[in-house]
Amino acid sequence: MLDYSFEKAYLTNGYTKVCGVDEAGRGPLAGPVVAGACILPSGLVIPGLDDSKKLSVKKREHLYDEICESALSWSVGIAAPDEIDTYNILEASLLAMRRAVSSLSVQPDFLLIDGNISRGFSTDAKAVVGGDGICQSIAAASVLAKVTRDRLCIELDRQYPIYGFAKHKGYPTKAHKLAVFEYGPCPIHRKSFLSFLERDKSKLQTWLSEKQGAK
Repeated sequence: MLDYSFEKAYLTNGYTKVCGVDEAGRGPLAGPVVAGACILPSGLVIPGLDDSKKLSVKKREHLYDEICESALSWSVGIAAPDEIDTYNILEASLLAMRRAVSSLSVQPDFLLIDGNISRGFSTDAKAVVGGDGICQSIAAASVLAKVTRDRLCIELDRQYPIYGFAKHKGYPTKAHKLAVFEYGPCPIHRKSFLSFLERDKSKLQTWLSEKQGAK
């Protein structure tokens, strides 16, 4: 259950600004990975807040506004598709997290990071497995990251309308894979994520033939 006990534990141990950190977009074939960082006022309860993946689009948008208004400080950081290809998705995710933390207007003295890795930060940090479902500031960071990334994908859809980014947000749906197979990748695709083009070539060709036959 989501609560404030993680933050409270470190605040009672001498830390004064505990920040939740999370990312969105590790799995997509295209677009950046986005991280959110959020310092909430001590004891604040945000009704309805949860892991962003469990929330509707409308609920996430509402909570995004509430988090931005209520937080002591919040920020997002981005790692671009070419950085994902260069460093791998884990390292790019950590890079986006570090960028989010460094962009905060109020610098934290402790970080609660979703997942099982907390290396590479200059601030004391603890990894919290499943943190976006049990820790309020991490859940807030997950909403910031998810909403920001979804909005970016809507903008990318305007630039590259044939791929359907506004609908699938870059994730590897059948329609997205087929679009990449039919038209080739665009500049915001993650080249290191496109091995399916050769691995599943026969299946993709069948999908394309079915699509063309249905016209």
